[in-house]
Amino acid sequence: MNTYYAVLKLRLQTGLQYRTAAWAGVATQFFWGLIYIMLFQAFYSGAAGKQPISLEQLTTYVWLQQAFLAFIMLWFRDNELFDLITSGNIAYELCRPADLYSFWYAKLLAQRLSAALLRFAPILLIAFWLPTPYGLSLPPGPWQGGLFVLALLIGLLLLVAISMFIYISVFITMSPIGSLLIFAITGEFLSGMIVPLPLMPDWLQRILYVLPFRLTVDFPFRVYSGHIPTQEALWGIVQQIAWLLVLIWLGKKTMRSVLRRVVVQGG
Repeated sequence: MNTYYAVLKLRLQTGLQYRTAAWAGVATQFFWGLIYIMLFQAFYSGAAGKQPISLEQLTTYVWLQQAFLAFIMLWFRDNELFDLITSGNIAYELCRPADLYSFWYAKLLAQRLSAALLRFAPILLIAFWLPTPYGLSLPPGPWQGGLFVLALLIGLLLLVAISMFIYISVFITMSPIGSLLIFAITGEFLSGMIVPLPLMPDWLQRILYVLPFRLTVDFPFRVYSGHIPTQEALWGIVQQIAWLLVLIWLGKKTMRSVLRRVVVQGG
């Protein structure tokens, strides 16, 4: 366990050094946040009747999405791991006295944590001071705020478990870009990153509520705004933990399976 904690700490410290890149990311994400909010404003102004989620809640959803983008985006990748697999240098990783799945999981977790820690505070701070309807709202109460933090952190662990399947699949496809595109496009649509779940058709929502993707994006952000009530939020956190355990178990099992078939330099 100390090995994986050391990896997590080292990669976190390394990632926190890229402050200039983080400020560039803040500017980019702030710009895209405004674009998305204006698009939803135009949609709401032309829509008839009451919408399933208010514009204020949707604006908050967008700002949280931009602030914690490193926690929720599936296309966030580690090219070093892709190179290890495709170049054959995975052999050096297999020589380590550590479980490869846990070792990579710790690296990917630290990478996302460092990126988010450098970016989320400036985005949230500026968004709080924006005028209505562009501003970020506070959660309705301390319960919603606390449940949001818990759901967001478990959602991060869940997303890393999902993203591990991207790297595992490259052992089979040997195409990092192909695997990344399939997982990223599919996963981000199913999670509510592109269109929030309440704005989707009812039949599609029923399908997405069965899958784990929404628990990484849509669920924590709607808990923050109070769109998901407290009782439902607690049940959602239980679902997050259950999916996390299932995906880690399945990921480790799949990793062991593909490693038994790995061929390095013909041997």
